[in-house]
Amino acid sequence: MTAPAGLRLGSRLPPRARTAVLLVVPVLIAALDAVLVNGPGLGLDLGVSLVAAVALLWRRRFPLTVFAVTLPGIYIGYIWFAPMIALYTVATLRPDRRLLVGAAALLAVAHFLPYPISELSFDDRREVALQFVDACVTAATPVALGLLTRTRRELASRLDELTRSRAREDRLLADQVLATERARLAREMHDVVAHQVSLISLQAGAVQISTGDAQAREGTRRIRELSVRTLEELRHMVGILRAAGADTEELTPQPRLADLPRLIELSALDVSYENTCDARTARSEAVERAAFRTVQEALTNARKHAPGAHVRVRLAEDVAETLLVEIRNGPPDAAVPAPGLPGGGHGLVGLRERAQSLGGTLEAHATREGGFVVRAGFPREG
Repeated sequence: MTAPAGLRLGSRLPPRARTAVLLVVPVLIAALDAVLVNGPGLGLDLGVSLVAAVALLWRRRFPLTVFAVTLPGIYIGYIWFAPMIALYTVATLRPDRRLLVGAAALLAVAHFLPYPISELSFDDRREVALQFVDACVTAATPVALGLLTRTRRELASRLDELTRSRAREDRLLADQVLATERARLAREMHDVVAHQVSLISLQAGAVQISTGDAQAREGTRRIRELSVRTLEELRHMVGILRAAGADTEELTPQPRLADLPRLIELSALDVSYENTCDARTARSEAVERAAFRTVQEALTNARKHAPGAHVRVRLAEDVAETLLVEIRNGPPDAAVPAPGLPGGGHGLVGLRERAQSLGGTLEAHATREGGFVVRAGFPREG
């Protein structure tokens, strides 16, 4: 069909020039067809053929009207290009099947019937059959090419939309990964930094009480103030970083259950530790890390809210090899000064999120004796 040739002709031109070429070139081809078929002498046949050719200028705005105008050209002037181009345009712009079947039938009839109609004869059946086949092919070709062009345009549009959608998904995935890293970093900051800073504050408080040197007491007082200020700033940072995200992969290196005795030793608390788990039980790194962080956060909370209290840490496993972690502390000792450390409110929330992400559970509540208990259960493979 002429349309692909026009596309190749105008592919290297500016947009406006390409549009003009695609609009005018079919008109010139149809006009040349009219002159070659009907001769240069002006008559009815050449007149209707030229009108059909000129009408192609409006084929995109009024495809059906232009197609109707070109039918006399093929019936009276025996031209092909103008009505076929018009039908091609109808097929690309109006994909209604019934409309296309009707338009193709009109073109086939106008091509098959002679002008004038009185010359119609069925004496030569072979000639009639050939003319009928020729009329059907002439009508079906522009419809098929028009539908093919329309399908190609739709596929190109959908491919472009799919490309944009994939780009949006990639951006959303990158944002999600960034949010996950922020949440993971926030949890690690709270678990590690808060524990160490609170330990520094507790040790400074002990030195401040026990020393008789005024300069040393002043130094330890400043250390405690800096510790409190550091935890306050950490609380704000954690609030910003914990905007969104979930655990998928933790930072390294990370502690395991084997590091718990060292953690308890450095906690400067009255802690009793009991571990009845089978050492041969293989657990995932994420589960052991979550159990360690649970104990670490519970010890930090006990140091802040129950100074001088006895803390009991117990690890066990049930018949399903679920790891059970319990940290229980008694009421605070009134004779021991509170370290005055601020709380960000993210510790237990982070522990619960971590446990749930591994398929486990976590509960934390006050006891009747005035203490506090944290219980967590983790599956063998989180």
